[in-house]
Amino acid sequence: MEKATVYVETTIPSYLVAEPSRDVVVAGHQRTTHDWWKTADKRFELVISDVVYEEFTRGDPGIASRRVETVRNLAILVSDDEVESLANTYVAELGLVGRALNDIPHVAFAVAYEIDYLVTWNCAHLANAIVLRKLREVNTRLGLWLPMICTPEELMDDPQE
Repeated sequence: MEKATVYVETTIPSYLVAEPSRDVVVAGHQRTTHDWWKTADKRFELVISDVVYEEFTRGDPGIASRRVETVRNLAILVSDDEVESLANTYVAELGLVGRALNDIPHVAFAVAYEIDYLVTWNCAHLANAIVLRKLREVNTRLGLWLPMICTPEELMDDPQE
């Protein structure tokens, strides 16, 4: 059986290389991310985009290098006219503003490449029920693919195993 594809959004490798947080919620997400990552490549085809890669290179050079190293074996999806057109559509249709606009390309990649899952800890702008409802409405109206946008916790174990 073919593996499901997973678009690995920037927060995942960031949590993998970050120092353990003192915030108990963030620390729990970090632990879950580490646990998920141990077997993710055996269960899924993991991919990132050139946008994710570019985001990884920002900030502290040592941490940036560790993020890049974490995903060195993953395929990198390249932005094209379809991704850019979808991103523009989502800017107009989803009503996101401010920093949330930086997250739209991740959705556009997952839709354009028909990725099964977009995995993220960004629950403010991506794995957010209100945003997901709007995205479902837009994509249904336009006849577009709709990936599952979720956290690593939701992809921990296959319930059929």
